[in-house]
Amino acid sequence: MNINKINLYIKIKMTSSNYYKIEGNKLVRTHRTCPKCGPSFFLANHYDRWSCGKCGYTVFKRKGAPKAKTARRTPRKRQKA
Repeated sequence: MNINKINLYIKIKMTSSNYYKIEGNKLVRTHRTCPKCGPSFFLANHYDRWSCGKCGYTVFKRKGAPKAKTARRTPRKRQKA
């Protein structure tokens, strides 16, 4: 077995306490919810995507850091010879 290979399929036991967080007097959801099924269904967090177990809705995560926008230069004006 290759020691350098990262195991992406480690089972993590999810309890209801991992889906909610209490801030002050409010209950805050920590996971994303499915826009098709409604707020009572959470999206499963995979290493490259979020997916709904009920309807199959999938959102892919972005790879790498977002690129910074560079300012566009104005084209040079031609000079008459």
